[in-house]
Amino acid sequence: MLECVVNVSEGRRADVVAELAAAAGDDLLDVHTCADHHRSVLTLVGEDAPRAVARLAVERLDLRAHSGAHPRIGVLDVVPFVPLDGTPMSAAVAARNAFADWAAEQLRLPCFLYGPERSLPDIRRGAFDAVLPDAGPARPHPTAGAAAVGARPLLVAYNLWLADPDLATARRLAAAVRSPAVRALGLAVGDEVQVSMNLVAPHAVGPEAVWDAVAAEAPIARAELVGLVPRAVLDAIDPARWADLDLAADRTIEARLAARARRSQPSGSDGGS
Repeated sequence: MLECVVNVSEGRRADVVAELAAAAGDDLLDVHTCADHHRSVLTLVGEDAPRAVARLAVERLDLRAHSGAHPRIGVLDVVPFVPLDGTPMSAAVAARNAFADWAAEQLRLPCFLYGPERSLPDIRRGAFDAVLPDAGPARPHPTAGAAAVGARPLLVAYNLWLADPDLATARRLAAAVRSPAVRALGLAVGDEVQVSMNLVAPHAVGPEAVWDAVAAEAPIARAELVGLVPRAVLDAIDPARWADLDLAADRTIEARLAARARRSQPSGSDGGS
């Protein structure tokens, strides 16, 4: 099984975000939207839903009119495929490559690949300069820009909002927690600031670890989980801390997959074999 965590550059028009979510159908597990980031994160299952969302995003969104706190290279900014339940990484790489070829042909969208070859930050730093598209046109789509299409392990996207809205402090703390297991930026988001992180090895450095590291240096106003968390990461944390860390049992990948399975079960079935 493959998860796909599609990041689109739209977070202010609720009706458009709802359209994008509806395009995924029953393969939608979660939607997280931020108006200040002007971004929505759709957690999907499989390979069909990402294509449906991608087609609609390119049709409905225009990067020329976009402004937001989060870095982006396109309206369909990031499309990572993530193996679940023992699925090999090779399957995610194959899905990634197939999606990029499809988007290049069907949407005329330049696609940059990340994963085993290079990281997503490499693409953000060098797109159309040091790094050329792996599929599609050599120039950005006139309204959609480009897409970074990846194959990666599970990660946890996690933000800590600081009580004191000082951007210099947020950037200093982002640098302090940054490591091979944590990618971090200090961002101004509206009138507030946050340490915005991808916990790329969440079993080693999870939400509680980065909370504690930041809280030791500055008061935290609140935490924010973006998308879903693996159940094993949640289980490693004292349940008494879940609420403060913005975690919950129903916000795990496993819980949403179980709910999806129940929805697809034929009416009247008792689930027996």
